[in-house]
Amino acid sequence: MKFTTLGRAAAVAAAGALLLSSCAANEVPEAEAPAAADTELSGDIAGAGASSMAAAQEAWIAGFQTMHEGVNITYDPAGSGAGREQFIAGGVAFAGSDAYLKDEELEGTFGACVPDTLPVDLPVYISPIAVVFNVEGVDSLDLDASTIARIFSRDITNWSDPAIAEQNPDAALPDATITAVHRSDDSGTTENFAEYLAATAESDWSEGVFETWPASYGGEGAQGTSGVVDAVTNGTNTIGYADASRAGGLGTVALQVGDAYVPFTADAAAAAVDASPRVEGRHEGDLAVELDRTTTAAGVYPLVLISYAIACTDYTDAATAELVRGYLGYIASAEGQEAGAANAGNAPISDELRAEILAVVETIE
Repeated sequence: MKFTTLGRAAAVAAAGALLLSSCAANEVPEAEAPAAADTELSGDIAGAGASSMAAAQEAWIAGFQTMHEGVNITYDPAGSGAGREQFIAGGVAFAGSDAYLKDEELEGTFGACVPDTLPVDLPVYISPIAVVFNVEGVDSLDLDASTIARIFSRDITNWSDPAIAEQNPDAALPDATITAVHRSDDSGTTENFAEYLAATAESDWSEGVFETWPASYGGEGAQGTSGVVDAVTNGTNTIGYADASRAGGLGTVALQVGDAYVPFTADAAAAAVDASPRVEGRHEGDLAVELDRTTTAAGVYPLVLISYAIACTDYTDAATAELVRGYLGYIASAEGQEAGAANAGNAPISDELRAEILAVVETIE
């Protein structure tokens, strides 16, 4: 079934992977290759957006192109804001975004979509956002939201500050300046990070929620998820935030949730999504989630990133519609989610959410 502007669903596209060619993406181990294709597809589609999903997109593109050797998919991990802009302009067939489309964006037109139809946000990638750091001799820290907010707003500037030390009495914290690293580009990861702090440490986080890091907070900027991870890794006494799948060997922070400190895990992130309601007032078929950042439930990690695939349900080009429908269907499938999680460490979506996403994907034409 199709929807009008008052309630038209649209399928959503993939986010944040490396720009891949069909040749590179088809180089997957034989044991990981998907089953034979049910249908033959061919042609090219391009997407752009969130850099957080790079590892998952590698697996998805490789798997889908192995099933459909005549298909070439490229994805530019230019950041969530850039991806949405390109999709709105019709420069790409789908976008990936760590933030769902804003109401003001939905009031405009979408270059690849049939006029008077609306795109939707499909939550295809769930992952914790890790607060990562590089301090010699320290592998993990316990921090409450207030302390994290004060570090990134530059109110706390030394690792030996009492607010950090009192929560980590056994850590050998240096008397050294903290270098706080943030995203320099418009970023859905930044928006999720800011949203968490705005909800849980409002009195220490004056700038509220934003995609672009405010000049008033200062710090060191870096382009994309890889840029932040590289800056924290290659710096000294650094701290930053990034998709947890990219944390690697960096130190990580356990967040205070209720009376406990909860480290990030895929299961803890998935629990946060399952416990959260949908965004109110969205058009039919849109699956945007209103994450509950203030939960005190045991074992829930509330600093979670949901990456949405953004696409049309009615494309101006039928061949593009067929390819996007097939690709998004694979991403949301159990096989696709398992492949993404194996490569990226994210949390596979639940069976219930998968059924909702696939119902919207089937409407793409």
